Amino acid sequence: MEITKNSSQPYKGDHAVRPVITQAENNTTLWIGHLQTDPTDHFAGQTFKCPFAGQLDNIQVYSSTVQQSGELELTLHVFDTVSRTWGPAIGHSTLVLQKGDAAKWIRFELETVPLSKDATYGFRLQTANALIGIGEAAKGNQQPFTFGHEWNGDSQNQKGYFFTYFSLAFKVEMCA
Repeated sequence: MEITKNSSQPYKGDHAVRPVITQAENNTTLWIGHLQTDPTDHFAGQTFKCPFAGQLDNIQVYSSTVQQSGELELTLHVFDTVSRTWGPAIGHSTLVLQKGDAAKWIRFELETVPLSKDATYGFRLQTANALIGIGEAAKGNQQPFTFGHEWNGDSQNQKGYFFTYFSLAFKVEMCA
């Protein structure tokens, strides 16, 4: 995971848009959506501790593969680390992914959302009509991820599970 302090990035209005958290390692895949023969919907998510205060611009995830094209939804939440619960959505973005979107960073543009330094947030990904593989990193038990937890759940277990040794491949960009 990389935390970026200064870089020359594109501008949005009068403010530079820059990545503040980047976890680009990708050595496995987490599937979201469902097979046509399986009625269970599978969801994915990632929590992260925000290293800086600022205005969230976008969140990107790495699309390993698009097995079945369709609409992918991202929701952003304040995350309670003590109770491991998602607050109400504070941001939302939807994209339509095609098979040609495999092996690419997928950018979810969000309405400006203020994020606070050292607060924990999380995003969730879901789809009702697609089957998409999201890049993720798996680490050995000697090196857990320290910035947050990967989450996955499904329509049968919506509370889901949190993992320290897995992380989605993602980028959080903010206006400085």
